Amino acid sequence: MSSTQSQPEHFDVLIVGAGISGVGAAYHLTQQCPDKSFVALEALESFGGTWQMHHFPGIRSDSDLYTFGYRFKPWTGPPIATGAEILTYMGEVIDENDLGRHIRYGHKITTASWSSEENLWTLEAIRTETGEQLSFTANFLWMCQGYYRHAKGYTPDWEGMEDFNGQIVHPQTWPEDLDYKGKNVVVIGSGATAATLVPAIAGDCGHVTMLQRSPTYFIPGLNQNELADQLRELEIDETWIHEITRRKILHDQAAITRLSFEQPEFLKGELIGAVRALLGPDYDVEKHFTPSYRPWRQRIAFVPDGDIFKGIASGAASVVTDEIERFTEKGILLKSGETLEADIIVTATGFNLSVLGDIEFAVDGAPVDFSETVTYRGMMFTGVPNMLWVFGYFRASWTLRVELLCDFVCRLLNYMKENGLEKVTPALREQDKDMPLLPWMDPENFNPGYLMRSMHLLPKRGDKPDWQHSQDYWAEKNDIPDIKLDDEVFKYE
Repeated sequence: MSSTQSQPEHFDVLIVGAGISGVGAAYHLTQQCPDKSFVALEALESFGGTWQMHHFPGIRSDSDLYTFGYRFKPWTGPPIATGAEILTYMGEVIDENDLGRHIRYGHKITTASWSSEENLWTLEAIRTETGEQLSFTANFLWMCQGYYRHAKGYTPDWEGMEDFNGQIVHPQTWPEDLDYKGKNVVVIGSGATAATLVPAIAGDCGHVTMLQRSPTYFIPGLNQNELADQLRELEIDETWIHEITRRKILHDQAAITRLSFEQPEFLKGELIGAVRALLGPDYDVEKHFTPSYRPWRQRIAFVPDGDIFKGIASGAASVVTDEIERFTEKGILLKSGETLEADIIVTATGFNLSVLGDIEFAVDGAPVDFSETVTYRGMMFTGVPNMLWVFGYFRASWTLRVELLCDFVCRLLNYMKENGLEKVTPALREQDKDMPLLPWMDPENFNPGYLMRSMHLLPKRGDKPDWQHSQDYWAEKNDIPDIKLDDEVFKYE
């Protein structure tokens, strides 16, 4: 039986989500704004977000944990970590900093309404276990809920899917009792999920085939960091090892990103050459692992120890590059006329983007359509007061932007307190009024499918750095700390 609590609970700050972003936000609030009361509401039954939600075999990071991990908590394991290792790390952050008392699990937020009369957000939530309806008020809303819908992944609607006699599975909702031992499995997709899943199940399947429409880039390498290992041999403190290794990785990533724009053909040759070295001279790398696009227009996954390429070389796994004509009773008919027989088909075909958690927003009674707002640096929106959205990086680790924005939010909250201010809303300045308004992300810069499918739902960007999310950590690490809080872009009351 559901009920509504009589009085809303009030907090200075309300964090939405307890994944890598929400836990980071909670930590930095305790350190930089110790006087602020706050709560983190999480729809899932525990912390971790992506790492709590995904249970497919082999689930792991595709970013190194020296930069995907927090700057304040040294990482001591292998650079590429399993989902379980990441959850353990996050659990330690929560326990070591007494963050658990601030987090409420099983709280799904449905609406968020701002009142200018009260300078408050009011949020309605449902306790998922009981159906109880709850209300919260907050002075500042910090959206850390991630960027995709947890409940269901993206699967295209192929002709004949209902004819297939086997199982169709999306990695995002992997059944715990799925028995793939000795069976023929086709994994549709070529991104990080497919590259993780294929080697993880290859030894147990009869055979696993990665079916891709077009090739993607990978970076194969040993799942170790020589610099970190050498520093440990010298018995350097782990805090120093974490910071030094982190800086070295970021330095190297900056060089690779620069190459992708300045010398894309050279970088392409280096990436494909590394794959060719693992697959041998007789493998058709040109067909299966030579993308048509410039490196870094989509995320490049690191493949630890080259495991997927070793699986292909051994014959336990194979790659087919073709398009799907239709599903059949026994598998998939390809446009080339070839048929792939399968007992199980895994659609590693991506996410459904969630714009701000699919929460219904209103400002002073008027519904908010975020596609009609303009984004301030990909984190705030014109016409929406006292709110910040965390949207991380794709070319660098997500967490790097989380912590840049944590510093910004805490600095903003302290500035408002010191100056007796209750409300802040970003607004176009006079010199911005005539600038062109463009889609959230330039597809020439970055164009994964889930972003392209949902671009019409996202805020607009301008053609000036202030009004876009550049995806450039190496610029933002200087630009965001330098934001002047008295700039006329910020309208205070």
